Amino acid sequence: MTPHDTPAPSQPIPVSIPTPEARPADSVFDIELRPLPWSAPWRWLKAGWRDFRRAPAIGLFYGLCFTLMGWAVLRVFQTAPVYTLALSAGFLLVGPFMCLGLYQVSYRLEAGEVPGLLDSLTSWRRRISQLAIFGFVLLILEMLWARSALVVFAVSFNGMPDFAGSIAKLLDLENLGFIVAYLAVGAVFAGLIYAVCVISIPMLLHRDTDAITAGLTSLRLVLTQTGVMILWGSLITILVVLAMIPGFAGLLVVGPVLGHASWHAYREAVVDAPGA
Repeated sequence: MTPHDTPAPSQPIPVSIPTPEARPADSVFDIELRPLPWSAPWRWLKAGWRDFRRAPAIGLFYGLCFTLMGWAVLRVFQTAPVYTLALSAGFLLVGPFMCLGLYQVSYRLEAGEVPGLLDSLTSWRRRISQLAIFGFVLLILEMLWARSALVVFAVSFNGMPDFAGSIAKLLDLENLGFIVAYLAVGAVFAGLIYAVCVISIPMLLHRDTDAITAGLTSLRLVLTQTGVMILWGSLITILVVLAMIPGFAGLLVVGPVLGHASWHAYREAVVDAPGA
């Protein structure tokens, strides 16, 4: 090479720079769950009540929605009882997504921010694709539940039952077989929906994960800490039933308190991702 010769420019070496989009998603079994004491559900209720008191207007708005849903179930029972379980199943599908706004309020309060109604109503926009996938899975469960309820009615009665509007007729001992089958079907599907929903939707709101991972993490929590989660589900059931007694008016407060409490259940049960 002479002094006047210039070396050919070297070819640049491609460098792979990882991006957040290329980062592998959390595996279900990589998500760490905390051991929960038996006192945890009572602590969640206390925290839910505290959040409700800090944002009462927003809580009462959602509580009114829950109350209207209860009135709709009562109206259907009075006029077409065969569709009551199907409608109840639909509301169990809608309920967790309605609570998404309450999770957003608790999230803002936890961050030291002032929550707003519009912010809570539009909290779904950030995770719309994953929430849609999760909603589709729940819709399939709801359709199966509704179909099972109609089968129970078809097998138990010859034609449309005549106890519309009368719980006393429904609870007649002649209908004992129907009652047992009806409650068994409801318990199976409600338990399954509870298991996959108990922490999955607040997890989708808070953590960058997919719908299937969130649902399986929720199911894993129920299967590994069954006693505490059964206690939590029992408390939810008891409080909702008691709230329904005075014409569903109790849902004005019980509904939002349970929504906020479910956020705190997720936050205590699931360890934050590294760097979160």
